[in-house]
Amino acid sequence: MVAGCGPSRSSDSSGATGDTSHVKLQGSGASFPAPLYGHWFKQFSSETPGVRVDYQAKGSGGGIKDFIEHTVDFAASDAAMNDDEISQVDAGVVLLPLTAGSVVLAYNLPSLEQPLKLSREAYSKIFLGEIARWNDPVIAEMNEGADLPDLPVTVVVRADSSGTTYVFTNHLSAISKGFASGPGTGKSVSWPESDKFIAAPKNDGVTATIMQTPGAIGYVEFGFAAQAKLPMAGLENQSGKVIAPTLENAAAALATVAMPEDMRAWLPDPVGEQAYPIVSYTWLLCYQKYDDENKAQALKDLVRWCLTTGQSSAPEMGYVALPPNVIESVQAKLDSIHSNKVN
Repeated sequence: MVAGCGPSRSSDSSGATGDTSHVKLQGSGASFPAPLYGHWFKQFSSETPGVRVDYQAKGSGGGIKDFIEHTVDFAASDAAMNDDEISQVDAGVVLLPLTAGSVVLAYNLPSLEQPLKLSREAYSKIFLGEIARWNDPVIAEMNEGADLPDLPVTVVVRADSSGTTYVFTNHLSAISKGFASGPGTGKSVSWPESDKFIAAPKNDGVTATIMQTPGAIGYVEFGFAAQAKLPMAGLENQSGKVIAPTLENAAAALATVAMPEDMRAWLPDPVGEQAYPIVSYTWLLCYQKYDDENKAQALKDLVRWCLTTGQSSAPEMGYVALPPNVIESVQAKLDSIHSNKVN
């Protein structure tokens, strides 16, 4: 993700301006938005001479750790930083949602000829380790007429500290008292001790494990499952409707929540008949103050580009474009980012 390194003064239709010659922005974090960020950052770098943006997908927890330790210029997380994490950053923190997506339950059941439907009870019990076989009556009840195999259920979860895990467990805790009082919500949780629970790193690792394991089910970001052509379960939402994981249904969920001043909007169990039940924004983590004035300007130019030009490519890569009111809020929030040279 490298652009030419000649000096320039960037300027485009998105309003990006400033002397950003010979600037490298280094980021790390969430794998959830990594395909889209990789595409965006490469394109921005190629269109902005003198600026290079590199990003390492290592999981939201790893990104937040790097950000707190100030070993990166920005980070990314599907779990917005909490107050305790923010308090550890002397340079201040600005959280900027750049896109949104669905967490889906992808599965590997080659003999199943119709899309799998899962009730809230069914998928909660699967991830509590309380459903052992695919022909369990709790699953069969929602899949009338389906030839469910008498096959063990293998549950694939994340091995790393993950914002995707946070989004998924936040939802499960909202709909299941047993999950809330058991594994609970977190970037890492204690899953049931069972040889049928397999851990894999990052979204692509979970996706690959599901593909290689007949009888497997696991949680991944929509785009990873779509690219791998894995089937995804329709899930029962708060209204009792079984909703397929489409971009339209994810957008319907996002439409139900207002963006607060601190940009930390959560949808643990969205309302609305067409709302897909597991949807989240994903955040870019920026410092409020940068020692390097050119880095501060380059980062703001990058975010403006992602909010304007970049949004058009989000749906084709399996992500939800931000609503106009959210884009407006994020653009306004950019004004709080500055260099130490600014009083």
